Amino acid sequence: MKKYLVSAAAGLVLVAGIGASLAENVVILKPEQQTVVREYIHKQKLASVSLLGVELNVGTALPDTVELHAIDVPDVKYKYTVVGDHAVLVDPDTRKVVQIIE
Repeated sequence: MKKYLVSAAAGLVLVAGIGASLAENVVILKPEQQTVVREYIHKQKLASVSLLGVELNVGTALPDTVELHAIDVPDVKYKYTVVGDHAVLVDPDTRKVVQIIE
């Protein structure tokens, strides 16, 4: 019985750690910022880059060869690029995708 409790406790710690990790990656933009950022990106008509063998998800680190572009929107620290058919917000410090713009 003790073995099962230890396994269950370890599983809960693992799940809690994953949840905390995912919560750190959540992008919090105010609704008005979302709208302005989306409109700004769509107006730029940036050429798309192709990343063969890279699955595009939140948390995916983009290679250094991908150029990141500044967003001229107040209080938004993220940069952006277009990968395939998707505009993505990227943390310039880690180069990780923080949001995929639909």
